Parts: sequence; C-alpha cells; structure tokens
Amino acid sequence: MTTDVSIVQHDTGMPGGAARVPKYYRVKQQVLAIAGSLTPGSRMPAERLLAVRLNTSRTTVRLALQELVGEGRLDRIHGKGTFIARPKLYRVLQLTSHTEEMQAQGLEPASRILDMRHIEADEELSRLLDIDVGERVVRIERLRLAGDEPMAVETTHLSARRFPDLRESLARYRSLYTALGEVYGVHLSEAEEGIETSLATPYEARLLATDVGLPMMLLSRHSHDTEGRPVEWVRSVYRGSRYKFVVTLMPMADRASG
Repeated sequence: MTTDVSIVQHDTGMPGGAARVPKYYRVKQQVLAIAGSLTPGSRMPAERLLAVRLNTSRTTVRLALQELVGEGRLDRIHGKGTFIARPKLYRVLQLTSHTEEMQAQGLEPASRILDMRHIEADEELSRLLDIDVGERVVRIERLRLAGDEPMAVETTHLSARRFPDLRESLARYRSLYTALGEVYGVHLSEAEEGIETSLATPYEARLLATDVGLPMMLLSRHSHDTEGRPVEWVRSVYRGSRYKFVVTLMPMADRASG
C-alpha cells in the first residue's frame, strides 16, 4: 500500500535524470483536467468522489483543490462546494466608484452597509485626513456586490466635521462619491492606491462566502479633492479568485538620457 506523500520520478534531462515531484501535484493535474471538461460556474465533484475516481486519499484531493482555488482556477463557496471559476472581473486601477466599475462590465452594482459609526481619530487617521487626534471620524463598512455575489468588504474613513449628516446623504444616493459631489460639493481629483495580499479572516470569509485563509487582495486608497485636500482613507478586501487588476503603464516623460 502506497501513501499520498510518496514521491514519483520524472525524467528532466538534468544530472541524475529525475526530479522529485509530490504525488499531490500529479493529482492536481488530474483534477485540473476534470475541471477543464466542465463549464464555468459548474460544480466540481465532491472530494470523496474525486478520491475514488483518482485512486487517492481525500487529503491529497483537498490539497490539490486548495491550490487550484488559490490560483483562481476554482472557486470555493462556503457551505455550497467547489465550482469552476468564472471569468475574472477587471478592476482597473483608476479613480472610479464601485458603481461605475460594475456598470462598465454590464453587472448590477449593489452595496450593503454593515456598520456606520463615529470613531476617534488616532495618529494615523489624523495624518491621513488632516484632522486633529481625537476628532470624530465617520467609519463606513460596506459589503460590495455584483448582483447577489459578494465581491469585497470596504471600510471608508472620512472627517465627520467636514461631512456632517453623511448617513442621510448616503441614503439618498447610490454612490458615496455622488453624495460627496451633490451634497458637499467635493469632487475627487487623485488618489494613491496600494495593493497587497492577505488571507481571509473568519469575519471576511463569512461575508465573502469563502474559506478562512484563502488569498485575498488588500487595497488601500488615500483620495484627495480638486484642491488637494484629503477626503477619504479606504481599506478594501477583495476575493482574490474573482478579480484581475489592470493598470495602464505610460513611458516616463522627459526622462534624462544616460
């Protein structure tokens, strides 16, 4: 009887003639072949059935599935199973709202406010929003959706003094950026956005219908208005399996030669 941690040999043409390949990697390729025969959005066979079909253990199958989910080839929905990943949404790195992004891809944008309250500015928020330490900050946590599908958990911070009655204003408009322009006369001009990777926390996994520890994309945005004043500080956690980030690169102007 062989175990699932055994090593298989493949000729590589390198000295020694072989490379050591974990058995789960071979199983992963077999699972990927099965996935390739199904259409996007289809449900993968259960781990137990795959283990029987591939003559291996459920542990090995689970490891192969986890890697394919992490690579974005499969999509795991908590409580429902593992599915063939649908084409990824494009997140163009430019100063647009969630509403504009979804509409540009023919999807129905939606948001659900999870929490909206006042907090006191710490040193970091004081610096980012150009306000005093201890001053009130509006903290808005929203679940961003495309139709009924959760896409991101977004937490926005704004100065409460600069944007009074923001809850009422946000209720009147579909987009925060629209509310800022229509009610407060504030229009965004530029933003600095950082991108990192993170692992889904239990809270984020529950909201995004995924598993704890799966790869997420963590974006931080610091936006300014047309007068150069800071407007917002945003932290967004996106489902890594559903997004592809796109940026247009331009050559440096007047670059010195040599």
